[in-house]
Amino acid sequence: MKSILLVEDDPFLIDIYSTKLKEAGFSVDVAPSGKECLQKLKQELPDLLLLDIVLPEVDGWEIIRKIKEDAKLKDLKVVVLSNLGQKDEVEKGLAFGAVKYLIKAHYTPSEVVNAIKEITV
Repeated sequence: MKSILLVEDDPFLIDIYSTKLKEAGFSVDVAPSGKECLQKLKQELPDLLLLDIVLPEVDGWEIIRKIKEDAKLKDLKVVVLSNLGQKDEVEKGLAFGAVKYLIKAHYTPSEVVNAIKEITV
């Protein structure tokens, strides 16, 4: 079973995405803040990080930067799932090393799960 660390601070979205991902056969852990995400990554490495950008304490950009600087974490697949949808932000996310950048408003939760399935195969 593939494991996903969902980094999201909205309880409603945590519930929706956790449910959909579990229904699709993924093991899901949740970090509601950037700080908690970094702590969890030190303890256990998931197969994929589903990462919001706007987060309390430490934002998603800083998390991606720290992942890419860490030899143990640098190969971790990161999918950005954010409301930040400007072209320069999408390009920044991909340039920082995200394997995919999904804009929340453009994808249903089921479509997000399908995109993740393609990446984790």
